Amino acid sequence: MDAPSDSTAATALDFRSDNTAGAHPAILDALVRAYRAGPLTSYGDDPLTERVVQRLRQLFEHDTLVAFPVATGTAANALALSCLTPPWGVVHCHPAAHIQVDEAGAPELFTGGAKLVPVDGPAGKIEPQVLAAALAQDVKGVVHHPQPAAISITQSTECGATYTPDEVKAISEIAWANGLALHMDGARLANAVVHLGCSPAAVTWRAGVDVLSFGATKNGALGAEAVVFFDPAKAAEFEFRRKRGGHLFSKMRLLSAQLDAYLDHDLWLANARHANDMAARLEQGLSRLNSVRLLYKREANELFVVLPDAVADRLRDAGALFYPWPSDRPGENAYRLVTSFETQAEQVARFVAIAAGDAG
Repeated sequence: MDAPSDSTAATALDFRSDNTAGAHPAILDALVRAYRAGPLTSYGDDPLTERVVQRLRQLFEHDTLVAFPVATGTAANALALSCLTPPWGVVHCHPAAHIQVDEAGAPELFTGGAKLVPVDGPAGKIEPQVLAAALAQDVKGVVHHPQPAAISITQSTECGATYTPDEVKAISEIAWANGLALHMDGARLANAVVHLGCSPAAVTWRAGVDVLSFGATKNGALGAEAVVFFDPAKAAEFEFRRKRGGHLFSKMRLLSAQLDAYLDHDLWLANARHANDMAARLEQGLSRLNSVRLLYKREANELFVVLPDAVADRLRDAGALFYPWPSDRPGENAYRLVTSFETQAEQVARFVAIAAGDAG
């Protein structure tokens, strides 16, 4: 893993988000090559975009999937869901899901008014029994009620947990039994796949996922995601919805160049493996401090910890950056710490030393 070239980035104690990291040099190089390649057909009818689709087919072991580059995760999620539900439909998701909390109504806008209905469960994961109970209500065909249409899960979750293939399958079986589609927000899919040690296919379409928002921006891209339809029939409206929503890029090759480099030689997994390893180091270091408590088991590149005020203040005074997070106990202050492909072992060690009061 190449260290960041900027000396400030190499020493900063910035654990706010993997979005604060820059772009991987290999992806920047790919963009330069795409610029220098000369004129290419616009709107995605170019060799780079086609190569990305072929790479994704190989990666997911699925010869007929269709994929579409977009620039943001919000666009990926909202456009994907718009193909799965009518305006009077219901999308079931976790209360902490990004589509529920952090996308400013974009799914509702792009679907034309579909309703997001939360289904709870531990560590950001939908509990199958709770989902089944929610879907057991007799509303199908009743004109007074919005109609269940889709389920959306996040991999890894907003609490840093991962769904195993069996857990995804349990939810997909409920979806299938009720005639619903299953969407996966895979903004951190790479981190989940590394942790699980399974193939991308095993935790997506083979477990019943219909549509995937395939993330890259948090894991080394400058700004690129892909919407992957494992069932091509569900993609029938996507190109029109993408254009109408302002996300059909005329120079699509510049999004595709990022995804092409991201997938080349498994860079996406190497970046995620490094981020997960740095989170594991951070977890190990902080777990040795009696004053620190972990909110959730760490399974990817996010760590959720309760810190005494004195420790949090000491870290902030040293220039460390991190976001608050709701605690599960009254009177405690919890925080989210996120590592990235750029995070260095020295940064982790210094953060832990400051938290322990050992830094000079």
